[in-house]
Amino acid sequence: MDTRMVEFIRALRAAGVRISLAESQDAAYGVDVVGAINRDFFRSTLRTTLVKESRDHETFDYFFPLFFGNATPPMQNIPDNLSPDDQQKLQEALRSLMGDMQALKQLLQQLMQGQPFSQEQLNQMGQQAGLDQGSEMYQRQWFERRMNRQSGLQQLEDLIEQLMEQLRQMGMSQQARQELREMLEQNAEGLSEQISHYVGASLAQQMAQQEPQPRPDLLDVPFNQLGQNEVDAIRDEIRRLAARLRSRASLRQKRDNQGDLDPRRVMRHNMRYGSVPIELKYRTRHVKPRLVLICDVSTSMRYCAEFLLTLIYELQDQVASTDSFIFISDLTDISMVFKEKQPQEAVGQVLEANRPGYYNTDLGNSLNTFRQDHMGKVTSKTTIIILGDGRNNYNDPRLDIAQDMQRKARRLLWFCPEPSNMWGTGDSDMHLYAPLSNGVFKVSNLRELAAAVDRILTDG
Repeated sequence: MDTRMVEFIRALRAAGVRISLAESQDAAYGVDVVGAINRDFFRSTLRTTLVKESRDHETFDYFFPLFFGNATPPMQNIPDNLSPDDQQKLQEALRSLMGDMQALKQLLQQLMQGQPFSQEQLNQMGQQAGLDQGSEMYQRQWFERRMNRQSGLQQLEDLIEQLMEQLRQMGMSQQARQELREMLEQNAEGLSEQISHYVGASLAQQMAQQEPQPRPDLLDVPFNQLGQNEVDAIRDEIRRLAARLRSRASLRQKRDNQGDLDPRRVMRHNMRYGSVPIELKYRTRHVKPRLVLICDVSTSMRYCAEFLLTLIYELQDQVASTDSFIFISDLTDISMVFKEKQPQEAVGQVLEANRPGYYNTDLGNSLNTFRQDHMGKVTSKTTIIILGDGRNNYNDPRLDIAQDMQRKARRLLWFCPEPSNMWGTGDSDMHLYAPLSNGVFKVSNLRELAAAVDRILTDG
């Protein structure tokens, strides 16, 4: 049992659950007290001592039955449930079928007798499927399909249909055939569950035997590869990230407010001292930016938009003003939501109210709405940031509006998650928008996004 618990803990760690050595010892002490006879008490003890974050409960519940579950499915001996006459008809029908389908004879006999796969059968199918090469739990369904195909389970449906037809022709009643079909299907489901458990337990065992791999820094994980646990972790981290950016921006602002020496103002101000530079004057260079954000919140861009909006509104003391808009097929003004709620709460409300659906991304139409209703927000002091991948579903990109916005604003910048070699492929219009902007920042992960925001704050 101790070895099994160690392997279970190693598998949880490999799946991303943070478990310290002290917590592992607590689990062992708890099991010594509670014991393993009562499965519910045993499970609750492990869960209480090993899992400290609610998001890891699902991972624990997934792996626990793979290490401490019953691998043998409940099955029934079908002939025992039939009348002697129906048993005779079933045997005759089986003999008739076996002449054409010898390969499935053993499997069908197992189904009839309610015999699960032996360990030797499972090991042989697993070896043929290449299961020993598996290393991650996401491969489980693929290996299950291969083993189901090798066992013949995927061919059983046709075989059962043929058997039912044979029994009908031999005079077995419809009720008896239906009961037989249900028992066969239940036994087949039991065998399929046995394969599923075997694959999951084998992969978990192999994960437990691997040395823990260093997890990539969350800042460097691409947005399109984020799992739910990583998204939750970034949401927790983003306040601290904003605090670091704020400290850096404040330090730069303090330095810039002192500025460089201004010779012209020094000479003019010290004329009363005979042009002796007694009082020095400096240029003040830092100006807080005025921002207009236009964010794509379609499926491929939602995380990026969420983190950008959260960062910008956590840093409101570093900008002069912010007007925010989101779009999928059309533009929506969301500025008022951020005036009434805290940034993360406001972002959650905005994304909940603007879910992606059957409609397609249409930046051109969104830019047209901006020109009609909100162009007055753009002045010579405004920095416009468009967050999007430039994929417009072959709609009119309205380059004329983008050019007009760039001309009226201080600058128009693009935050795009796709590298430049993807621009212009498929429905991408990014290669057309880029020349009409003052710069394009690649923002495929949180580090790049934070660096882009920091650049905006640096050059107010």
